[in-house]
Amino acid sequence: MTDQMRFLAFDLGAGSGRAILGTLREGMLRTREVSRFPNAMLRLRGHHYWNIYSLYEKLRDALARAGSDPEGPPLGVAVDTWGVDFCLFARDGSLLGLPFAYRDLRTQGMPEEFFKKIPPRRVYEKTGIQTMAINTLFQLYAMVREKSPVLEAARTLLMMPEALSYFLSGVMRSERTIASTSQVFNPTLGKWDPELVEILGLPPGLLGDVGEPGRVLGPLAEDLVRETGLEGVSVVAGAGHDTAAAVAAVPAEGKDWAYISCGTWSLIGVELDEPLLSDAAFRMNFTNEGGVGGKIRFLKNVSGLWLLQECRRAWGDPPYEKLVGEARLAEPFQAFLDPDWEGFLNPPDMPGAIREFCGRTGQEAPSYRGGVVRIILESLALKYRLVLEGLEKVLGRKLSKLHLVGGGARNELLCRFTADATGLPVEAGPFEATSIGNLLVQAMALGAVKDLEEIRKVVRASFPLVPFEPGEREGWDKALGRYREFLEKVEGI
Repeated sequence: MTDQMRFLAFDLGAGSGRAILGTLREGMLRTREVSRFPNAMLRLRGHHYWNIYSLYEKLRDALARAGSDPEGPPLGVAVDTWGVDFCLFARDGSLLGLPFAYRDLRTQGMPEEFFKKIPPRRVYEKTGIQTMAINTLFQLYAMVREKSPVLEAARTLLMMPEALSYFLSGVMRSERTIASTSQVFNPTLGKWDPELVEILGLPPGLLGDVGEPGRVLGPLAEDLVRETGLEGVSVVAGAGHDTAAAVAAVPAEGKDWAYISCGTWSLIGVELDEPLLSDAAFRMNFTNEGGVGGKIRFLKNVSGLWLLQECRRAWGDPPYEKLVGEARLAEPFQAFLDPDWEGFLNPPDMPGAIREFCGRTGQEAPSYRGGVVRIILESLALKYRLVLEGLEKVLGRKLSKLHLVGGGARNELLCRFTADATGLPVEAGPFEATSIGNLLVQAMALGAVKDLEEIRKVVRASFPLVPFEPGEREGWDKALGRYREFLEKVEGI
């Protein structure tokens, strides 16, 4: 490991983005936020898009700030984002319109239509991906059915982090961790699945060769060098999927551990060496996504703190600490929610959607903020336990420890509920796992660390972790029995 190297991570989430500078020295990583900015969906003519032009401007501004940092410029830069969304480019490399946001409702009903052409079990056998209407596969199918002129004109598809990396470097490359979220990539073949591409009828060459995370794309584009004053900076195709970056930063040792990467979404799973495509994995709707170091992230997507984030926005953005304090004092188990109910996907008023859900399921919704926050956090913890139980059944082994990383690890009440509900010891942190993983995969690409094991060694040495031992169980066990019956009754409302 070299004496000191600096890297810049662009970590873009579905609600906000940030630029983080990391300095790696003597096996320790020190991080500092350069900028933070909102990333809101743009509603236009009845559809939801991402304003990628605005995102690019934020990246450019952060590069300029990093260039004037007194400790010196970064040697590398990489972008990670959420999964499934993509940009389309013309023959000359120009962007063909704004990219759709995955919460756009045009994909409703698309899985059912697509599965008339090929059975869902066959698609799972090819991709190993959990069926969700938001997946790239169904976004593309919606465009095919609409005879989209944008798709017909397109010559290259790049997922969101790949598109932004192209803007930074001028190099178009696909990367495995983000490609694997699409439900078009075949992890066994290591490429886009030919049969699915044929069924979609995509333009020839639209999907390019897929490389491993941790590759240098090239130097920063010349126009950006002129605008920012940065020279000698390498643009890295790191772990483009934010969850892959976060899982790379899980400070785990040994075996039989699981992780929850908790932010807007909760990603609950384990790390495997090969895809697991069994009938049980298919029935339980687990997904096989690409990870760093050739690993497979075997997991399930559960809606995470999205419900709380949207309630907070509707309430005028009070501090999270105040909301959690109110929830701590609220009566337990007043009502249950299914965080994955389709009505929670993108409602105009989340508190109203929660009241509607409770009404439709014969429950009385809490009439005060703390009660609403509590039922959100309790329902998440109960859903985590059900997913972990299913995970143990599919794997055929018990799990002994749970790592909770990401922004949700800051929520002490959620961590406590998760330990009590699951009966597993929880280790919370690092809170900024995604940006940390982004930085350290860059370090691996540029030769500063050797492999995934060394990445995790650096994380353990650099960041404090907070343990939560399971506490009171009887109330949670009773609640779980009620919650299990509740989900069976409300399925399909």
